[in-house]
Amino acid sequence: MTERFGASARFAPNKKDMKKNIIIYGLIAGIIVSILMLFSVNYLSHSKGIDYNTSLLIGYASMLIAFSLVFVGIRNYRDKYNNGVISFGKAFRIGLFIVLIASTIYVVAWLIDFYFFIPDFMDKYSASMVSELKASGASQVEIDKQTTEMANMTAMLKNPFFNAMMTYVEILPVGLVVALISALVLKRKSSPDRAGQSYA
Repeated sequence: MTERFGASARFAPNKKDMKKNIIIYGLIAGIIVSILMLFSVNYLSHSKGIDYNTSLLIGYASMLIAFSLVFVGIRNYRDKYNNGVISFGKAFRIGLFIVLIASTIYVVAWLIDFYFFIPDFMDKYSASMVSELKASGASQVEIDKQTTEMANMTAMLKNPFFNAMMTYVEILPVGLVVALISALVLKRKSSPDRAGQSYA
């Protein structure tokens, strides 16, 4: 009986362990996704023949790579601090907070880069979109409509709050999907190490 309570105390998780786990994996994921984003965006901004569609694919691929840390973080907490068990709800909460930390780092990195290092990014992006429309044989009406929409978006992005919200909308859904899938995969009701054990 003493061994049972001793083992339970040894594996009893606490909020400090969970917070530490969330912060570590959130920071790592945020740094990874921010570095990949900054490299991609700044490379495109200073290159000729810019392919923004390829950049978009690279951007979402980098998010998936970074958010793989959500899976690792949940599994680490489950196996290292929670005796190999975790409910779906707790797993999802851990994943959610990792995603929020990583996404916030991503948003801050983007805002700093956008306003201080690539202030002409939207002008180049708008010009690229219009050029693609012309090359596709779009009518002047379509071109004018696209030009107006891009001009309005450029103006709105000058507002840091709106810019931040749009950036969160870009990255958060990806992270939430990864957190949901990770929680479903990693949830475990009983410890594999204790399966079949009995205590006197």
